[in-house]
Amino acid sequence: MEKNTSAGSVYDGSSIEVLKGLEPVRLRPGMYTDTQNPNHLGMEVVDNSVDEAVAGFANHIEVTLYADGSLEVSDNGRGMPVEIHPVEGVPAIELILSRLHAGGKFNDKNYKFSGGLHGVGVSVVNALSDQMIVTVKRDGKVYEIAYAHGEKTADLKVVGTCAKSQSGTTVHFWPEAKYFDSKDFDIKALKHLLRAKAVLCPNLSVTFNNENDQSSESWAYSGPLKDYLTAWNGEVITIPQEPFADHVKQDDWSFEWAVCWNVEGTQRLNESFVNLIPTVEGGTHVNGFRSGLTLAVREFCELHNLLPRGLKITPDDVWQHCSFVISLMMRDPQFAGQTKEKLSSRQVASMLEAVIRDRFAIYLSSNVDSGKSIAGLIIDAARVREQSAAQVTRKKISRGPKLPGKLVDCTSTDPSRGELFIVEGNSAGGNARQGRDSSFQAILPLRGKILNTWEVSGSTALSSEEIRAISVSIGLEPDSGSLDGLRYSKICILADADSDGLHIGTLLCALFVKHFPRLVREGHVYVACPPLYRIKYGTKLKEYAMDDDDLEAKRRLYARKGINPEKLEVSRFKGLGEMKWQELRETTLNPDSRKLIQLTLDAESSDETIGLMDMLLSKKRAADRRAWLEENGNQAEYLD
Repeated sequence: MEKNTSAGSVYDGSSIEVLKGLEPVRLRPGMYTDTQNPNHLGMEVVDNSVDEAVAGFANHIEVTLYADGSLEVSDNGRGMPVEIHPVEGVPAIELILSRLHAGGKFNDKNYKFSGGLHGVGVSVVNALSDQMIVTVKRDGKVYEIAYAHGEKTADLKVVGTCAKSQSGTTVHFWPEAKYFDSKDFDIKALKHLLRAKAVLCPNLSVTFNNENDQSSESWAYSGPLKDYLTAWNGEVITIPQEPFADHVKQDDWSFEWAVCWNVEGTQRLNESFVNLIPTVEGGTHVNGFRSGLTLAVREFCELHNLLPRGLKITPDDVWQHCSFVISLMMRDPQFAGQTKEKLSSRQVASMLEAVIRDRFAIYLSSNVDSGKSIAGLIIDAARVREQSAAQVTRKKISRGPKLPGKLVDCTSTDPSRGELFIVEGNSAGGNARQGRDSSFQAILPLRGKILNTWEVSGSTALSSEEIRAISVSIGLEPDSGSLDGLRYSKICILADADSDGLHIGTLLCALFVKHFPRLVREGHVYVACPPLYRIKYGTKLKEYAMDDDDLEAKRRLYARKGINPEKLEVSRFKGLGEMKWQELRETTLNPDSRKLIQLTLDAESSDETIGLMDMLLSKKRAADRRAWLEENGNQAEYLD
């Protein structure tokens, strides 16, 4: 084997790089924070202030969004320490702000419960900011230190005096635009999280000031979580009418919750927190909570003989209509990543399962009527699930295979209403699962590009795991010509709007045209059109553009409306996985706002379509393909 001896291939000691200071953050910001917008930076600073409140040293936090896009977070806690560190020989505040893995939360001497355990939070904010100024009130003095791009520009100095009774920290930072898809804070999300902090931390007041519209809002709560959940539900009919709520407090942890079941199931609140950090992806505490509810419901149903013969309740049945808010406080929580969106502490699941099982079982026994109403709602969900499964089994009995495990099916058993979205990648599949309407929309994520089936038989095509999953999911055999087993009225191809996504879409279209032609002829196959661009102007205007032409058209329209096109903030989606699930639902899944292109194969165009696809996909026609590309290559656009 011939060795590559080019200069670029040399791998020796000189090839090893050592990143110092905050360089790792600036090189790979996505490993340390959410780069969609600067919200997570703001929450890192807020969480430090909240930790002071949880420890009993602060009772007020004030957050100000300035017109220049900067954010300031101020609290009346103890103030960051300014003394010289005995080992490092620099002010302790410098270590906190500019040294990764430096902080006072690695043990419980300073904070019993804390969200900032890695010592990287505020230093990440510093690394990804154009400028950061930190002011500390402590021991009758006012201190100030300044940074730019993570580098110190002004040493710690005394800039004034204050009453010895006064203390606290103010962090003012300007996010650096190049590290984020959007330089603007998501104000709605920011306010929601600030309100949640006030709800979860009794006797803490939180104020948010917005210089852009001169608005100000404050939140302070002393009541339990059930008041928060009740207020959120509003006029929604729930069982029980007043949420089941309670709390458990131990030496090393405490757990508070509020839960109810929404009769319609369309509007639900699912919020979980660990040490007041929102865990949007759940984790072991949510798993334990759900499992405990499930076990208690099963015991109640068996005790009162409520279950129809042969019917089994699953955690998904319990979860179908469930609205909840849970808050766990614990020492040394383990999160799946620095963004702390998912709790991974192993012992939590079994611990909370036992607590919730016992407490909910007592509640159900003490409130039998409410218990039977809850059980009835859950049993109905189980019936729908099993009826759906039974229908699928009857459709597949002659073929035998079970539905693929990665298929996230809908609850509806009516094929005329059902929609299957075949989605490129697990990441996009996860977003689609969150954004879909589970009553009639199913999700099937694919792993990479599928087999080119243009020149292979149906049986050969089924040897591919991905194609077999598609075939079993839709309920049809390749080349069968019958639609008797069809499980969904719409089969929607959903891929990234880049060259790889178009390639995958082409291969899927070829699969349906070649091996499921009747499905295409009768109008069951569609291509979903996700937008390529997000357009924002200030805090009010937000819309999407499908492609470059659509973007330019919208720019011209805004210009006619008196909006300077140069002031529009345009973000290009890197792929479906980069979109928030809310955006995917709004633009691509919601029948009221999405765009679907229907695949057609009528008698007039059939020969032309098949001829073109044969030229593009057939291995035997490489020469024809080369000639076609040479003739039409000038029409190609670079998409990546």
